[in-house]
Amino acid sequence: MNNIDAWVWWLVVAAALGIPLVVTAMPEFGMFAVGAVAAAGTAGLGAGIVAQVLVFVLVSVALIAVVRPIAARHAAQRPRLATGVDALKGKQAVVLERVDGSGGRIKLAGEVWSARSLDTGRAYEAGEEVDVVEIEGATAIVI
Repeated sequence: MNNIDAWVWWLVVAAALGIPLVVTAMPEFGMFAVGAVAAAGTAGLGAGIVAQVLVFVLVSVALIAVVRPIAARHAAQRPRLATGVDALKGKQAVVLERVDGSGGRIKLAGEVWSARSLDTGRAYEAGEEVDVVEIEGATAIVI
């Protein structure tokens, strides 16, 4: 196998590693593909098979050692911007119709919501401000 054949084979390996990357969404395959491209470059410069394999292994392992922990840390972080009903938790609302343990109405984020008191023995009268602690379906739980 001459040098031109070697770099072509490494590019074929890189492309073959790209297929499971796309199908399985496992970034490790992408890191191995980058290692194969680096080995193809090494082969293109005329290095022997030992150097090519060494470059493939070193680049792949280095990427996995550096990129994978960063990606795992990034994936484990909670989103910083709450959206949907999660964004309404902790907001203040104004009571429109008396709210007690069995129900009532509040104005929350510019919209009218059904609501009930978290403490079933507590009632809030129209005009009072309440805090939303939870959203259950279409009902805000308030204190």
